[in-house]
Amino acid sequence: MTDPQTPRLAPPGAGLPFPENLIARCMLGFKRWTGSPPAFEEKFIAEREVIRSLIAGKNADDLSKRVLIDRPRGLEDSSRYWSVWMTLDHLRIVHHAFIGILESLSNERVPEGEASTADVKPDEHVTEAVVAEYEESCDALLATMRGIKNFKTQAKFPHPWFGPMDAHGWLALSGGHMAIHRVQIERILKGL
Repeated sequence: MTDPQTPRLAPPGAGLPFPENLIARCMLGFKRWTGSPPAFEEKFIAEREVIRSLIAGKNADDLSKRVLIDRPRGLEDSSRYWSVWMTLDHLRIVHHAFIGILESLSNERVPEGEASTADVKPDEHVTEAVVAEYEESCDALLATMRGIKNFKTQAKFPHPWFGPMDAHGWLALSGGHMAIHRVQIERILKGL
């Protein structure tokens, strides 16, 4: 039975509205064209630090509470009713996916399967342990970034919204993805 308090949202994997997706594709394309691995790494680290500062000193009850927020640009509708911990769990899942994709592409191998936004949704019963797991995933992704010598790969792997991308494209996405969820965390905390 569905909880009457649970808001009705679009299903996981529904994507972004067409005009927003088109703009996001153009913005990511520009970042891929003008950006560099050190700049993408710097963006990722900066967003990580802001997320750390946002959750520092907050109590577990607040961080575990689901809050319905206005949808920031770049966020699927189905992700608007999460807790901070759920957001960190999503980031943890995505970071591990990025690691596999970057490692495969940098070795000129296309990863098996397909990328799906529906497959990286968080566990709604996630616990405080996710904070350390999220931090470990950030460290692991940074180590992977730093270990790759060539991001301009012939091998490409399609993102469900942005199409086929080489390792450089996936790296470019990493910091922007963190930024979207940093805004989500800000809105969750504001809504408490």
